Amino acid sequence: MQDNTKGKTLMQLFLSTLYISSFTFGGGFVIITFMKKKFVDELHWIDENEMLDLAALAQSSPGAIAVNAAILVGWRVAGFAGMLTAVIGTIVPPMLILTVISFFYQAFAENLYMALLLKGMQAGVVAVILDVVWGLGGKVVKERSLFLCVVMAAAFVATAVFQVNVILIILAAAVLGVLRAFWNRRASS
Repeated sequence: MQDNTKGKTLMQLFLSTLYISSFTFGGGFVIITFMKKKFVDELHWIDENEMLDLAALAQSSPGAIAVNAAILVGWRVAGFAGMLTAVIGTIVPPMLILTVISFFYQAFAENLYMALLLKGMQAGVVAVILDVVWGLGGKVVKERSLFLCVVMAAAFVATAVFQVNVILIILAAAVLGVLRAFWNRRASS
């Protein structure tokens, strides 16, 4: 990649992650939706399957999903420089916003209008999370793999009904994926 092209890519990556992080409220799953729309649908830097893989890795790695996703997307787009650029773009807005809020926390906590504003934002966050589930979950269903659909349904039941720790669910799904790959490889030999 030429220096001028790389510089433009890094600037676009920084501005994209800065923008996404500035307007993403409600947690890491929300940022995945915005990242998909920006980096898959708009910029075509990553394909949909790869974004699904990156989202799974970001979720299953320790730390904030938003930062994990920024690390993975940045690395994929522009290597180490892209990773640093994406992380900085992702962490600057929350750091600034939380710094301001920390100074005025007591006023925010006791303000009825702020409480109502946050309740309204929760409804929007739920809609965005459902969009992620519909998009990424639909991609798994479209593969028409009974195995993947059963694992997805079992993971949902385990967390929603039985309150199984998400880490255990991710580890179990990873083990099942490895066992399936081993089985398929052995069967094709």
